[in-house]
Amino acid sequence: MQPDFLLALALGVGLAAAVGFRVFLPLLIYGLAVRGGFLTSSQGFEWASTTPALLMFGVAAIVEMAAYTVPFLDNALDHIAGLVAVAAGIGLMAAALGDAPPMLKWALAIIAGGGAAVATQGATTLLRGASTTLTAGLGNHVLATGEIISAILLSLLAILLPYAALIIVLVIVVLVSRALLRRMNRSPQP
Repeated sequence: MQPDFLLALALGVGLAAAVGFRVFLPLLIYGLAVRGGFLTSSQGFEWASTTPALLMFGVAAIVEMAAYTVPFLDNALDHIAGLVAVAAGIGLMAAALGDAPPMLKWALAIIAGGGAAVATQGATTLLRGASTTLTAGLGNHVLATGEIISAILLSLLAILLPYAALIIVLVIVVLVSRALLRRMNRSPQP
């Protein structure tokens, strides 16, 4: 495997995982990075750095951030955001992989991009559920703020230091997997 391909893979995984925290912030950051010349857009994804797309991502990010500060609405949004995050993760991974052979590009986009988005979205959903149970939803705004910061930092890290972002995502996947296994083992068996 060539270093450029591995770098693109790390970039894609980092951005895909970031959409699990907030869907539209990583898309906005990706579009701005392409627009600013920090990243090159792969064929078919040039639209993400256009003015209309950036405006749409910006407005959507603001609405999404505001909506997650409302107790119980945030839990409802998690169900919708899960599907949207997977789609955005797949798209960002495909965009990062650029000129890779289509079969490899889309297989990795679905598996690694979608999987990274599911892992972080799953972690935030579990945390929000626990927060809602423990605080009756009143502590969820603190969690929402952490998710916003995480989405921004992971997106920037993916662009500036892709391998570091990949390591963080792998740690998240391991922690979420362990938490899910513990939860499954504690559940009463029928």
